[in-house]
Amino acid sequence: MSERGVALVLVLLVISTVSALALSLAILVSTESRVSAAYRDGTQALYGAEAALERVLPDLAAEADLDQPLSGAGQSSFTDGPPGLRRLPDGTFMDLHALTAMLNCGRVVCSETDLVQTTADRPWGANNPRWQLYGYGPLPGGSPVYAVVWVADDASETDDDPFADGGGADNPGRGRLSVTAHGYGPAGTRRVIEASVAIAAGRLSVLSWREVR
Repeated sequence: MSERGVALVLVLLVISTVSALALSLAILVSTESRVSAAYRDGTQALYGAEAALERVLPDLAAEADLDQPLSGAGQSSFTDGPPGLRRLPDGTFMDLHALTAMLNCGRVVCSETDLVQTTADRPWGANNPRWQLYGYGPLPGGSPVYAVVWVADDASETDDDPFADGGGADNPGRGRLSVTAHGYGPAGTRRVIEASVAIAAGRLSVLSWREVR
């Protein structure tokens, strides 16, 4: 092979190597950008869920009768109209009724049998909580997050009535509610906060507060 042929081969090898390195760098940068965006969107959704939960707690504390939110008759002042279809900030849609059913039985529509069925996630039968919409809406200040808050009877209730707060003063769940808040952010991100609260004489105490993965 002539010197010119050897030089051409070397040039092609160098070009191939540089091209491969450039492609690898572009993929790395693109992956890091997606990871950063997903982390940012997830963090916004988490903060949105926390903010929504904080927003509705004073309304819960002010409820004169806890049977009202447990039956779905009482709602927070944090709402954006009757429940139904919503367009999220990222342009996607969701149905608040379907979300509530998914929370209660894992389906978009629940039967009474589904609601009282004993499962690993809902092992209390007739005392299974019936999640009720309590607060929902876009967060203020131009936030890209739509938040939804549900309330339900405490899991320690023993009165077989998820729409009423404890039957009798000796009921271990009397004056206690379970609360869950979902923050829906850009690109389909969702973060969930669960809390347990105790309410007595207009005073609310947070018994537990955690993010659910």
